[in-house]
Amino acid sequence: MLKTLLLAAAAALSLSPALGQDVTTIKFGFSSVADLENDNGAAALLFKNYVESNSDSLAVEIQGSSGLGSDADVIQALQLGAGATMYIGGTATFNTFIAKIGVLDLPFLWSDYAHVGRALDGEVGTSLKADFEAAGFKALGYGFSWGYRNVVTKGVAVTKPEDLAGLKLRTIQSPIYVAAINAMGANATPMSFNEVYTALQTGVLDGFEHAASMVYSAKLYEVSDHLALTRHLFGPTAMVYSLALWNQLTPEQQKVVQEGADFALTIARAMAPGREQEALQKLEAVGMTITEVDTSEFKAAAQPLQDELAAGIGAGDLLAAIRAAQ
Repeated sequence: MLKTLLLAAAAALSLSPALGQDVTTIKFGFSSVADLENDNGAAALLFKNYVESNSDSLAVEIQGSSGLGSDADVIQALQLGAGATMYIGGTATFNTFIAKIGVLDLPFLWSDYAHVGRALDGEVGTSLKADFEAAGFKALGYGFSWGYRNVVTKGVAVTKPEDLAGLKLRTIQSPIYVAAINAMGANATPMSFNEVYTALQTGVLDGFEHAASMVYSAKLYEVSDHLALTRHLFGPTAMVYSLALWNQLTPEQQKVVQEGADFALTIARAMAPGREQEALQKLEAVGMTITEVDTSEFKAAAQPLQDELAAGIGAGDLLAAIRAAQ
């Protein structure tokens, strides 16, 4: 059933609203590849399929692989209400605009997918949606990354915590992510996702950290060869609309867009555990070495670090609510 829906979404790329209609084009930009191998691409395709199947006045133009600019570029365009209409990506990409959202990206915070869902579908997610709106965004919903984030390296295998010492690892341009990676002993290197491939090719980076599905979808296995299952961060995602452009939609259009987001995120979430395992198998098949790492020391040090980082962004109450949702 899920595969059928995804194939239908892909086919919808060739569909268009009826001729003669006044059509509002939703420019949907994000940094990952617009395919069915990663959570953001799949959710975008599912969204497009739903919206264009249920509205004659809306069209969805998908621009993956940073086609509308970097994550930061697209998010700023949403605030301005010009250049981009929608975005999907890790919640950490909004750290500059919504400080408290960093609480979702604390190291070793989430116990499993169900824990993430309980928090985001409850008071934590509701509270953050108000913060999104105050910053100029309409948060349509939250998604699951297709897997925990792991350390991926080129030329050097990470089999124990000490192997991380001094490695230059790309991470999201977020103070929370930087602090987490540095706390693990590596040298966090913030960088846009679309720059990672070349940086690995040229030796600027020793590696990066991301979910296995993104490693496979972006073909980063071509410039890296080892994946260590550190599972240090989860990285929920957010599907977001420009608030200025949202307010220009008719109530009926808003209803279709929200329903489309709910539809896409529900299906993409359900696929997360299976797609994580599939991606790891695919990476092994193309020659990557995958190793388990003893992270007990990291986990033991995580709670005080979580407290410190959450206090620094004024999110102690949200951290308490996340822990209570376990």
